[in-house]
Amino acid sequence: MAARRAGGRAVSAAGAGGAAGAGLEVRGVGKRFGSRRVLEQVSFGVGQGEVVALVGASGSGKSTLLSILTGALQPDVGEIRFDGSPVLPGRRPFAYMPQRDVLLPWRRIVDNAGIGLEVAGIPRGEARERVGRLLEPFGLAGTERMFPRQLSGGMRQRVSFLRAVVQERAMLLLDEPFGALDAITRDELQRWLLDIRRANGWTILLITHDIREAVRLADRVLVLPRTPGPLAGEVLVSREIPRLDGFLTDPRVPVLEERLHGLLVAASTRGGGGP
Repeated sequence: MAARRAGGRAVSAAGAGGAAGAGLEVRGVGKRFGSRRVLEQVSFGVGQGEVVALVGASGSGKSTLLSILTGALQPDVGEIRFDGSPVLPGRRPFAYMPQRDVLLPWRRIVDNAGIGLEVAGIPRGEARERVGRLLEPFGLAGTERMFPRQLSGGMRQRVSFLRAVVQERAMLLLDEPFGALDAITRDELQRWLLDIRRANGWTILLITHDIREAVRLADRVLVLPRTPGPLAGEVLVSREIPRLDGFLTDPRVPVLEERLHGLLVAASTRGGGGP
């Protein structure tokens, strides 16, 4: 299993290299709850090593789509494929990071971070060893014996992210990972994520309602319409735009944000259906 460097330590990248590849393919996915349509004809792809953000108004089906990808829900129509093959129940290549850290208060940090491994049948001792190798590059060295209540909100989110990464899945699904944090902590963790992701080349689908966050973190931003239908548009984000220092003052950033805002407004008023 390949590993890359972050903070002077190796972090497993588990099939999420920087080379282009098939990656995730969502094909014509639709979902209803009774007579209410939530998703319809949703299609898009995420190449290996790519970060794609999905934005949309409240009620546009972002959470439903994530639930389909994680297997919590089944689509009524359509198909999910990864690396050219259908995604099968029980063999999903995704690790999921929810909006809130949902750490168990009675478990120490090392065991909270390893809970996904234990659920997958990995003995607790081995899970602790795997987590232990990632504590330093994730900025969590010295916290392994602590309980969640002893950490700040930002540190807890790092634990939640580690819990996803340590599962060594091919792709990460991030559900508004910084939405509950204050502005300063959010900026700090965005910078941290950009740095550690660049070192590891993870493939990521990011769900967010924050246009600026989408532009800062993603290679492409997709817009989900409020009225169920195909994607309302796509915005490419040049890798020449600095994502750390200089991001806020780069003149290309407000242009991209304005374009995304326009797509979101159009998708909310007309229901989307095209760029």
